[in-house]
Amino acid sequence: MEDSNQKVMPKIELNNYPQDSWTPQETDNVKVVVDFFQRLMNEHDFEYTLEKYGNGSYTQHNRAIPNEISGLVSYVKQLTKRFPEYSFDVKRIIADGDFVVLHSHCTMKAKHRGNEKKGFIITDTFRLENGQLAEHWDAIQPIDTYTRFLFLLIGGKVENDNPTF
Repeated sequence: MEDSNQKVMPKIELNNYPQDSWTPQETDNVKVVVDFFQRLMNEHDFEYTLEKYGNGSYTQHNRAIPNEISGLVSYVKQLTKRFPEYSFDVKRIIADGDFVVLHSHCTMKAKHRGNEKKGFIITDTFRLENGQLAEHWDAIQPIDTYTRFLFLLIGGKVENDNPTF
């Protein structure tokens, strides 16, 4: 029997974000990003993520996260040790050529999912090259006092020398 306090992990359903204006290539790019994001950020399936996406070159523009997919996986592994219920509820997906943008509500605890007064508002921008993840930028807005404090604690360490823009 499922604990009534435990909510089901968010699932990014591509059909919830239909964009008639997307080209076939943009649709394929969105599928890559959604699979990657769902498996890493919501399911915390590190082995799958490394196996499927860890072989290409990936430039990370969030200065707090190391380069390459392996660096991102390492970062998320550490985060989920402290916050095992960490997840993203994707609200919007935008595709433009080689770029895919996810606009999400991120929460650290299952009981906060769906509560827009808790967590972070995050915009993740991915650039793909030949259907492969190539670059990532993000913009993060903490919502409540706890996440503002957490953001200050974990946001200051520089792990790569890539430009932020």
